[in-house]
Amino acid sequence: MALSPESMPEKPFDFRAPPPSPIASGRRSCVTNEDVLSEFLEHSLRVPDLVLPDKVFPRQNFIENPPKIDFQLLSSMESDSLSKILDSIARIGCFQLVNYGIEGECIRSALAAAAGIFQLPPEKRRAVARSPPEKLYGFEEAHGEKEEEGEGKVSEEFVWCRGAGLKLEMEAIWPVGYSNFSEKMESLLCDIEKVAEKILMAIRQNLPPKTDYENDMKQGQGGIGSGCYVYKHSRNMSAEKCSGSLRYDVIRMLIRGFDYSHALCLHVCDGSSEFHVYSKKGWVSFCPDKDALVITVGDQTQALSGGQFKHVIGRPIYKGEEEDCISMAFLYSPPSTTNTTKVDPQKGKNTISLSQQAIAAIVLTLVYHILVFVYNKF
Repeated sequence: MALSPESMPEKPFDFRAPPPSPIASGRRSCVTNEDVLSEFLEHSLRVPDLVLPDKVFPRQNFIENPPKIDFQLLSSMESDSLSKILDSIARIGCFQLVNYGIEGECIRSALAAAAGIFQLPPEKRRAVARSPPEKLYGFEEAHGEKEEEGEGKVSEEFVWCRGAGLKLEMEAIWPVGYSNFSEKMESLLCDIEKVAEKILMAIRQNLPPKTDYENDMKQGQGGIGSGCYVYKHSRNMSAEKCSGSLRYDVIRMLIRGFDYSHALCLHVCDGSSEFHVYSKKGWVSFCPDKDALVITVGDQTQALSGGQFKHVIGRPIYKGEEEDCISMAFLYSPPSTTNTTKVDPQKGKNTISLSQQAIAAIVLTLVYHILVFVYNKF
């Protein structure tokens, strides 16, 4: 039954929300001292100013030049050269070496040949790039910034070693040039290794005897022995780019360091304006002497000394040069740590693996059956 308009309620239900209650304009705040509250909130909500560079990057400290040691006097018992070496590598992890017996022409020839490596076009360099990261040789930019117009990279890096893999890859992109460069590097490395061997021997003779020497001296990564980091330092770099490159070096040192486990690093850096020494606890700089090799301590020597000697990473710095400069860092590991043949520590003789023993047993069994067959036949 439909309701007529007359029968509907006169005032239908109103579902609208009630209007807000008026606020008395004369009501006072419940907080008696608004100034105190405002000051408290202002100080509590203020975001502190963070100065990260001083926290992340250690400060650069200039020091007096480390001692300059005459290589020819290392074996002299009357000289105090050895005590100066031990003191210097314990304090800052490096020292300088002069009169080391390597012809200057041999060094200059290798540096000149190395300059040709960085003249290869980018597409050829990418073919021998250090990718994946486990690859221990090839090209890698020391500073990952792109080239700007009219200004090149701060520095570039090439890692050289005696491995057959590098030789095959480089001869495919630079056959004649690389053969010449590799010969000069091999000649220089042989002389460098003789110097490093004598220095390390002198250091070892003045340490307490250790029965676990082979365990402390780490096995060289990749089994390829000594290697060399070759750097090209670009000319006329702006102060901003040089600062960025130094920060990159510090970060890389803290995260990765050198890819090669080594005992000593011998730096060929004649003409450098400064030499920076990075460790995990500090960063020091000095002005190296002309024609001197800078020797830095590696992780193997630090382990050998029980932490007495400081493992550091060195970098030469070239400022205001009119031409590009080349420097080299030779990483030396004793032959005993890179020899892949297993040696019995008690007998001093080569051991025979289980696979070799199994093959020998099979061969002897076959020979036995052949001899028995021949004997029965005849």
